[in-house]
Amino acid sequence: MPPRFAYWTIIVGDQPTAFRAARQDELLPTLRQLQSRHPDAVMKWFARGRLWTSPEEARLAAMVRRERHARERRGRDWRPGGEHRDPRERFKVPRDVKRQRFASKLRRGGRPPGPPRPRLPKKKEDE
Repeated sequence: MPPRFAYWTIIVGDQPTAFRAARQDELLPTLRQLQSRHPDAVMKWFARGRLWTSPEEARLAAMVRRERHARERRGRDWRPGGEHRDPRERFKVPRDVKRQRFASKLRRGGRPPGPPRPRLPKKKEDE
């Protein structure tokens, strides 16, 4: 059986016990027995890693959290990390600058000079 992530549990002296159930009425007899020896024993709802007094309280807290998160939506410019800018922005060059760079490369002769290419002898078609 898979583990439950939301359940009722009995807490004795700020320590959780092994008594857990999906429904509150299943734990009531055990809680009464424990309260005879430990008057501080209480039943709490465990969900999302926290103890709550009831499932309704947990549900209400989740709704409030979702609502708060919905109001704090991130804008289009948000980026994780220190600077909230697009890291690719510095490589974006306007069109006219690109054309100017291309034209200057053509005037220089294209690519930088390198070792001369070996020339193959021309074939004579008469022979």
